[in-house]
Order: sequence, then structure tokens, then C-alpha cells
Amino acid sequence: MTDLRRVRNIGISAHIDSGKTTLTERMLYYCGRIHRMRDVRGGDGGATMDHMELERERGITITSAATRVNWKNDELNIPEHVVNIIDTPGHVDFTVEVERSLRVLDGAILVLCSVGGVQSQSLTVDRQMKRYGVPRIAFINKMDRTGANPDKVMAAMKDKLKTNPVALQLPIGSESNFEGVIDLILMKAVYFRGEEGEEVERTEIPAELLNQAQEARAEMLESLSQFDDDLMEILLEEGEPEEKDVRRIIRDATLAQQVTPVLMGSAFKNKAVQEAMDAVTMYLPCPSDVEVFANDNSRKAELDEDGMPPRIKLSNDKNDPLVAMAFKTVVESFGQLTYMRIYQGSMKKGQSYINARTGQSVRVGRIVRMHADDREDIDAGDAGDIVAVVGVECASGDTFLSSGLELSLENIYVAEPVIRLSIEPLKRDDADKLGKALERFRREDPTFHVLSDEETHETLIAGMGQLHLDVYIERIRREYKCECTIGEPRVSYKERPTKRVEFNHKRKKQTGGSGQYGHVVGVMEPLPDDSSVDYEFVDEVTGGRIPREYIKPCDQGFQDQMLKGPLGEYEVVGVKITLQDGSYHDVDSSDMAFKLTAREAMRDSILSKARMALLEPIMLLEIETPDEFQGAVVGHLSSKRGVVSSSEVNDGNCIILADVPLAEMFDYANEIRSMTQGKGSFSMEFKCYRQAPKGIQQTVLEKRRKDKELVAP
Repeated sequence: MTDLRRVRNIGISAHIDSGKTTLTERMLYYCGRIHRMRDVRGGDGGATMDHMELERERGITITSAATRVNWKNDELNIPEHVVNIIDTPGHVDFTVEVERSLRVLDGAILVLCSVGGVQSQSLTVDRQMKRYGVPRIAFINKMDRTGANPDKVMAAMKDKLKTNPVALQLPIGSESNFEGVIDLILMKAVYFRGEEGEEVERTEIPAELLNQAQEARAEMLESLSQFDDDLMEILLEEGEPEEKDVRRIIRDATLAQQVTPVLMGSAFKNKAVQEAMDAVTMYLPCPSDVEVFANDNSRKAELDEDGMPPRIKLSNDKNDPLVAMAFKTVVESFGQLTYMRIYQGSMKKGQSYINARTGQSVRVGRIVRMHADDREDIDAGDAGDIVAVVGVECASGDTFLSSGLELSLENIYVAEPVIRLSIEPLKRDDADKLGKALERFRREDPTFHVLSDEETHETLIAGMGQLHLDVYIERIRREYKCECTIGEPRVSYKERPTKRVEFNHKRKKQTGGSGQYGHVVGVMEPLPDDSSVDYEFVDEVTGGRIPREYIKPCDQGFQDQMLKGPLGEYEVVGVKITLQDGSYHDVDSSDMAFKLTAREAMRDSILSKARMALLEPIMLLEIETPDEFQGAVVGHLSSKRGVVSSSEVNDGNCIILADVPLAEMFDYANEIRSMTQGKGSFSMEFKCYRQAPKGIQQTVLEKRRKDKELVAP
């Protein structure tokens, strides 16, 4: 087993078209994992990590792909390291792939375009990295492009990402004249020779760049001195710090997420990718640098004030009992393939382990190491490893344990889907194929939901955006040979109360034999708009007025009735129920009686009086267009109830950020093409739910009512 200090688990994340997959392809080549570099949109079969036919056709990454490489650099005294790399999608529609990858990774490379800089999806990825506390280095890519400006990108990192970028390099030349970089730690010029940029040549800094390099180095050391007193002392005495001390300070500050080291290069032109690999091994954490905690679910564990179990630190020792997380599942013809991150202990072929969620024992029959869609059989995976197991039934986020442990790892954050489509097979005989496809995709992707409309008896699919659902529809057609009829896109509206309501509801039914009696008294208050939860239940019942065993059924009953609100039968959110009092009957009260009482109370005594409002999903829209079309695009956004939050022009190119209701965006791809003569592009992601204006609410509910009348018998 490799020394854990020489293992790196990293992800490569960025905005669409920033060059993530191209960078990964170069890394694989320079590490000797592949022997020929291919391009994302090339006619040579596409990039190694984009192994799906659809990915190669569209030139985008749809699913995250994992691989493992070895890297060493004798010139810089970097011994051989094992690097597990996960290449993630850039489109926000596939954001769960980024989310679940970052959940199990120790470090990341944030790729930024030298021209576009910090874009909308860069902000999302940054948020995800911060959510899981993942240290990162930044790689400013496409330095050979016209308009490349690393200084502007770093200013945007500081301004938009609220991070502390520290440049470790300076570019030699720019745009089409980009030749290499100056290493500000070694104070050497670095060039990349050979047909594929495989020969790294370190020479003296060109005389015309020496002053600029000295200033940049002084700036780098001054930034680092904020985090190390010894370095500050050396600088005050006008001394020169040693190389190993500078690297140690960069590493410590990166792991503490106090700085983001910034590298620059051009993956497509094979320049400075090796420097990024050196930085991964020198500055990003190994598994033992990262503290991982699991929840103690044993009976002896005492819950804290918030009702949460205590947390136990995992050891990263391969000799301890196993703790591993299933972070991605792929359903294949011969069984499920499950990607696992092992945090503690070893997972061995032929052994059985406990799934913490189900409590069932599962035998691991085959363990493989993944390289995109190729796999290599191995006998075991140790702590710090990322492996895949074949034939184990489980869900994303499940924790696997050695027998005797009662722990669980924090689950993966999953965003709510915002768009729905109805789907049905063109031929009745294909219903079985469609059912299998939908069940498979539902299991693989937590953001892909399959629902049934009770009124129309249609099957609905819900996802993160139009592209998300389009890809699944295309996969159903190709992989299952099932042609489908697709309905109009529908927006996932929600309802929320706007008024405080007191309730006092009694249910008393006698039908011969034991009856049903329940009585609940309390208050419903709307939760604040920025609340992180959709529902909150507070138990203030005292003196046994409602027995303890009936409190949970009350809570469940209130929640059950929130699935369909009184306005348009949309899901209800933003509800806080405080149960204060009630009464019960010795014979006629039961779990079911109190559950039904709470349902009735929510329907008849609370929601009907709570002055409900309709909420609509708001999207963060980023538009890139030639500046001559700026006025037309902004004016058009206003007609769509859009609110422009920022607009900046850079070398004749205008980038507009706006908040726009999803309901107005369904044909936007065609609209922006016609407005900008095909030169404009856009990306959007879900931002929040916001109360719809009264007129819009009325229109939506009227259409909903008519649709229901059409399907009524």
C-alpha cells in the first residue's frame, strides 16, 4: 500500500468550456496513463474521460469520471505520488455530479478561463467547495486566447469568490505569444518543448521580465507572510527565505483555506500542465491531512441540544474497522457499479459489510479501479482510496461499515428539481422499456425525479433544467431503443403561507367498535424567506395532554398535508407548526387517529386561512454577447420580468448577469440566437424560490384549473 502522505484525491471543477476535460486529458498523458492526447471536440473519438457517446457528440461532460495516475518530479524532489482524479461536468444541470464528487474529495483544482474569469458556474462550484471545506488551487487556463488577462481573473476571484488568490507564476508572453511561465518560488523561466510539450525546460528569466518577476515574487511573499510570523521576520530583516519554507507556508495556508495558489497555462497548447501536477502533490492535502467525522448512532450515544448524535473522528488507518461512503451509482446490465471512498479500514473482495441506512449485510464480490469506463480488478481498497464495487445494491450517500460499528457519514446535498415534463412511449409495447430506463436513471441521479400525475395519470420526469431532461430523453432513445412523446415543460411551483394562524381542531368519529378521537391546539407561523428548511415542528405540549407516542404521528400528519396546497395543489413550504395543547381519549385515540387529526387541521384550519402565496423558481442567468447587442438583450430581459444584477464589457464582449423567472425561459435559446445573429450564448442555474406577482399567480392558477377541467371525466 502506498504511504498515505503520497496519495491525493482531487476533483477538477469549473464553468462550462473552461477546459477541465482538456486539462485532465493532458494530465493523463504526462503521467503516462494514456499514450495519445485527444480533444474534446476532435474527430479522433473525443477525450478519454468523456466516455459516453452523447458526451463526445455534444463536446460536454455529462457524468463525472474517475481515474488514477502516478506522478513524480525528480528535478523538484517530488517522490512518486498516487493521484485519484475525478473530472466533473460544467453545466449546472449536472451539478449533482460535482456535488457528490466534492463530498468525498480532499482537494480540487478550480479551472478559470483567462478571458471569461469568474463565471456563474465558477460561483456555484466555489460554493460547493466551501460547503465541504475542500482546499483548492486555481489554474487560469486558455492563456493563449485573445483577451487573456490573469490579473483581472485574480481581481474577480478576490471580489466575487471572496478568496485570497496568490499568484505562484507569471506568464511569459500573452495571447498568441504565450510561451511559458516564470516560477516565482524558484525564480526560473519554465518552457515546454517537444511536439506535445512534454519536455520541461527551466532557464534564467528573460532580462526584460526580471524586474516584473521580482516585484511579483515580493508581492507573493508579502501575501504569505500574513500567515507565518517567521517569514514576516525574514522579510522585515530583508532576508531571503528558503524554497522549502516557502512551499511549506503555501501548503499550510492552502490547507487552512486562507489562500488559493494561482497557476496559469494553456492545456490545449500543452503548456504548464506539469506545473499544475507538481502543485497538486506539493500543496493539496493527502487523506491524513483531512479530518473526517462520522455520526455515532449507537444506543449509548447522547444526543446534543439540537437532537443530533455526537461525532467521532475517523482514523484513516487501514487496520481499523471499515468506514466507506458510496458516492455515485451506475446501473449496468450486469448489476450496479458503485463508486466508494474509503475513509478508514480496508474493503476486501469476498467480505461482507453493513449498509448503515438499511442495516443489511452486503457481500462485496468484485472490487475494481476505474479509468473512465475501463476497469481493473483489485483484491482490496485501503483507507484514502477511491474504488468501485460491482453488484452491490445501494443508494448514493450510503455508509458502509465493518460489523459492530454504528456510524453514519454526512449525506450529500441534493438540489430540488425545478422543471417537469410528461413522458410516454410512442408504442404501447415500449412501456416496459421506458419503466426500466426511468427506474435506472432515478437510482443513479438524485436530482432526477419520476412522478405520477394523479389527475392526468401521466408519468412526469423532473430535473434541474431543459438540458438535463433532454440528455435523459436522448439516452432513453439510444440505450433502450424507446421513442417517446414529450409534453410541454412545466415549472415546479410551490405554495407558502403569509399569515400566522392559530388552530384548535378536534376529530371525533364513531363507527361502531372503537372510534377515532384526536384533538390538537397550536399555532402555524410562516418561516422567514431565507430559512434553510421548508418545515419546522415544535412540541410545546405539557402535562401529558397529548401522550408522547402521539406527538410523532401529529408531526407526520401535518407534513403529509403539505404535499398539496390549497391554491393549485403544489407543494407547501415555509411552515412552522408549534403544537401547544390538545386532548385524547383512553379508548378511541391512536397513532392513526392523531395523524388524521393533524392532516385535517392542516387542510381545514390552517392552510385555508393562511393567505397562501404562489412561489416560482428564479434562475441566475449569465449571457455572453457582443456589446452591440447589449441594449436589445437587456430590454428583452425586462420583458421577461428579469432583473439585471451586473453588466460588464470586456474587449467588445458583454457579460450580463440577471435573475429571471424560469417560466419565462423555455424558448430562450432560440430567442437569444435571433437577437444576436447567433453570436450570443447563455447559461443558467437555479437561484431561489420567490413570490410570484399577483397577476402571474392568477394566470398560473387559472391555467391549472383549466388543465384539471380538461382531464376531468
